[in-house]
Amino acid sequence: MTSRHPSYHGRFAPTPSGPLHAGSLVAALGSFLDARAHAGRWSLRIDDTDQARSRPEAIEEILAQLQAHGLVFDGEVVFQSRRTAHYEAALDRLETMGRLYRCNCTRARLRDWAEQHGQVIGAIGPIYPGFCRRQPAAADERHAWRFQVDDRQRRVADRRLGEVSQQLATEVGDPVLRRADGPIAYHLANVVDDHEMGITQVVRGEDLAPLTPLHVELAETLGLRVPTYLHLPLVTGPDGRKLSKTNQATPLDTRKATDNLRAAAGVLGLDTDVTDRVTVPELLDRWTAEWRDRHAIG
Repeated sequence: MTSRHPSYHGRFAPTPSGPLHAGSLVAALGSFLDARAHAGRWSLRIDDTDQARSRPEAIEEILAQLQAHGLVFDGEVVFQSRRTAHYEAALDRLETMGRLYRCNCTRARLRDWAEQHGQVIGAIGPIYPGFCRRQPAAADERHAWRFQVDDRQRRVADRRLGEVSQQLATEVGDPVLRRADGPIAYHLANVVDDHEMGITQVVRGEDLAPLTPLHVELAETLGLRVPTYLHLPLVTGPDGRKLSKTNQATPLDTRKATDNLRAAAGVLGLDTDVTDRVTVPELLDRWTAEWRDRHAIG
């Protein structure tokens, strides 16, 4: 019996810096199956706020790869690069609330600080020392905008990992939401778009779990909807590192869609003991039913 959640809305949101690889397919398949198992919508969003990293040809590759693997999304593709006005409005609201400050710290200054005092590495990277929180940059100086996090423990429930908990001030620090050269940070664009698209369930790779408390903090500060989260297992290479475009992960071969899907399903713990003659739609139907049995929302 189908677990019906008519308000369910999930999404897959790749960065178009290159084609999808085996790790990307795990995230796409998991989010697709979760949406289908709950008779919900599954949208595609292209996270291309950073145009310097985005490749137009990669978008076409991603669309072709999804189609070849039977992962059909609902509605039109959403492009973050076309939604800058929405992010600017959110920045204006945060500034009005006193939660943003101007930061003119250069990489050289932060590097010198780290060399002299030791760099504190937090859950999502180096923790900002707080220079401009104490004395913000002048409005006429070239500056980035940083978000001032609350000094409290932030707890988020995850459908697979359980509770994800962080003391944001000491484990994350104040992140940049808009760089000095213009691009909007992933953190802000992500929470604004998830809200405005009506996303209720975020199913993505486990490498993004450490970002979740910050994203919830941002969403709640802005008065936006907070989705439910499910973080999926990662695919790692021979060196133990997560497969990614930055470490030259091999692009998916669309001629081997069935084999690719079986490998991804295996990472997700699904039954891959099927005959060689099974079609892609048959595989997806089978795994949708299995996913519903294992991961249905009550």
